[in-house]
Parts: sequence; structure tokens; C-alpha cells
Amino acid sequence: MASADRGNLLLKLASLVEEHAETLATIETWDNGKPYQVALNEDVGEVAGTLRYYGGYADKIHGQVINTSPAKFAYTLREPVGVCGQIIPWNYPLAMCSWKLGPALACGNTVVIKAAEQTPLSILYLANLIKEAGFPPGVVNVLNGYGKTAGVAMASHLDIDKIAFTGSTATGRQIMKTASVNMKNITLETGGKSPLLVFDDAELEQAAKWAHVGIMSNMGQICTATSRILVQEGVYEQFIKLFKGTVKEVSKLGDPFHDDTFQGPQVTKAQYEKVLGYIESGKSEGATLAAGGEAYKDVNGKGFFIAPTVFTDVKDDMKIYQEEVFGPFVVISSFKTEAEAVARANDTTYGLGSAVFTQDLTKAHRVARDIEAGMVWINSSNDSDIHIPFGGVKQSGIGRELGEAGLAAYTNVKAVHVNMGTRL
Repeated sequence: MASADRGNLLLKLASLVEEHAETLATIETWDNGKPYQVALNEDVGEVAGTLRYYGGYADKIHGQVINTSPAKFAYTLREPVGVCGQIIPWNYPLAMCSWKLGPALACGNTVVIKAAEQTPLSILYLANLIKEAGFPPGVVNVLNGYGKTAGVAMASHLDIDKIAFTGSTATGRQIMKTASVNMKNITLETGGKSPLLVFDDAELEQAAKWAHVGIMSNMGQICTATSRILVQEGVYEQFIKLFKGTVKEVSKLGDPFHDDTFQGPQVTKAQYEKVLGYIESGKSEGATLAAGGEAYKDVNGKGFFIAPTVFTDVKDDMKIYQEEVFGPFVVISSFKTEAEAVARANDTTYGLGSAVFTQDLTKAHRVARDIEAGMVWINSSNDSDIHIPFGGVKQSGIGRELGEAGLAAYTNVKAVHVNMGTRL
């Protein structure tokens, strides 16, 4: 198929997503528990935007001529990888699907998508729109199943050339091992325990509001959640007061289909119980429970709701400081110097996101360079953009999604050497 035709199909699909936005958002909320207004105005809009972005790239993916000497004409081709297996997480089913589907199709690949077993429905509905858009049969294939069966089958299948996975670090390691059977091209976006640093010259009210967005959005179920907040000791108590006030004011728990709801239930009972387990761990380790710390039962007594939980005076060796919780759960600790803040921010096996709050831009850029993370937000948190590369270092993943960088994993570069006269 001509590259321009691939692009037009992606543009058509983007328009269909917008036409079916309310239905897609409703299914996403049923499946995941996130507020409907978020699913509608943020997630589905991001899906359409991502598909349209990569639709525009489809006829602009090309190789280059490389000048070496008059005796050689050399050029490169960017060829599709082939069959791409894409394993989608449950926290942002449609959005993560579009992050993978868009660049794969723009580059001319075929795709097998496995939806998370916890949230299978919205991607099945999207499959109907893919058919309606006019994609040829077999180009996009959607299957449901458990990771330990369907996911393993994809990672080990000899006719699948690439695996793109978003999920836990433990599962990512297993996928790497399984996919090695035929040395698949892999892209992994895995776990995180992202730090948010607040220096004493920061605009504290803004820092508190962004810190709230960075950890409490999507019920805290965000791989890049800035779940470790480090605050310079001179403003530590003031920040905690402001942050707790923001949580109380903004984090309204309730029916996800009510317009004023900020926080819905956790995605499953297992995730709900996992977060409650970390709450008990924080208490037993001696951290100060400053807010929350319990199940929330005021939504008709139903649902896996957890009160937004804040632990302060947290030590670096505590389980709740080191491990990813994936819930509305944040730890706050104080630091003295910039060097200490950076060292503690980097004292983790993860390296996905990070945030820095200061009005000193020289310091901000210096700290951004020193932090070991794939992404750094300066004076914001988790305001990602589909035009900007997304991904981590260390045990937070391999490769990048989004932006122009997101195309790289879906093509192979072939070098062609033409002898222009060298004779033996």
C-alpha cells in the first residue's frame, strides 16, 4: 500500500474516534473506573490526536543518500519491521493502544494487539472502527487473553518480529527473556518511582497543585506518577500543608460518571488490596500518616475506592519509598542540599519520569541533566505531549514512544552500497 494511503487511513480512523468519542469514553470508564470526563476530554482526544499525528508522518518516512566518495553511491531505506505484537496495559487502554498502533501502521507494519485482561472492551470497539476506516483484513488483529497465556504466546511466536509492551518491570523482564527466542525487536515501557523535587525558591502553591496532579490523577495508576516528593527543609512543613489542602479540595471521590468526580475506584480488587497492603507497610515502618490511609466507603458502600494517602517523614530504606505502589499514595521527605536531592532522586532502580520545582532556571537545567530519568518536567508534572518522546532508563524501559522518536522502533534501516567504478 502506498504510504500516502496508509496516512489517509490513519486520518480516517482519527476522525471516527472523534465521532464515537462518547461511546469509547463510556466503555473506558466502565472498564477502568476512571472519571468519564477524563476519558472523554483527555484520553479519547489523545487517541485521535496520536493517530492523526502519525497519519501525517506516513508519507514522510524515508531513507537518505550518504556521500562518501565519487566511487560509491550509498543510500538507506527504512523498511517495516514486519509483524508487531503490542501488549496494552489496563491504566490507559485506548491511549496506550494508539501510541503503539499509530507509528506501527504509519511505517507499514501489521499488528497483533493484546488488550489487558482487566480492560478488554474499549479496544474491541476500536477494532470495529479500524474496519470501518477501511484498513485491509489482517493488517490489525485484536485478541483478548491473559498475559501468562496470550502474552507469552505472542512473545514466543517465531512469526512475530517485534514486541511493544507497557506494564510492570517484572513482566517486562519476562517478555525480554521470552522474546529472545528469535531476538525480537522490543520496546518496553515499564515501572517507575518518579521523584518530584521542590526547592525552597519554588512557587509553592503551584508546586503543590502540580504534585497533586502528578500522583493523584487516574487514581494514582500512572507509570510516570511522581510518587516520591522531596522538599527542601526550609519549606517542608509549608509544602505539606499546601499539598494536603489541595488533596482535600480537589480529590473528590465518587461515581466516575458524575461530572465532579476526580478520583474513581482502583481498577480491580487485587490492585485495591495491593495499595492497602502498602498503607499497612508504611504504618509498620514508622512513617507518619498525614492523610488518608484507608478504604473509602462513602460511595454507596461499593467500589474499590481508597482515600488519597500521604505519608511524611519517610526514610529512603522504607518499602513505600522504594517500591511502585500504583495508587493514590505519595511519600514526602525533606532534603538539605541540591546534591543530596539529586543523589536521593537517583537512588532507585527506576528512571522513568521526574519533576523539578524552582524559580532558578540555571538550577533547573542543571538538575534536569543530573537526574537519571527519561523525562524531566520543570515546574510541572506529568503534562506529557504526544509530540514529545516518552520513555525511561534503567529498569523503566527500553526505547521511546511518541514524537518522531516513536517511529524508530517500527522500521529497519537498510544500507545500499552501489559501486560507481572501483574495479579489482
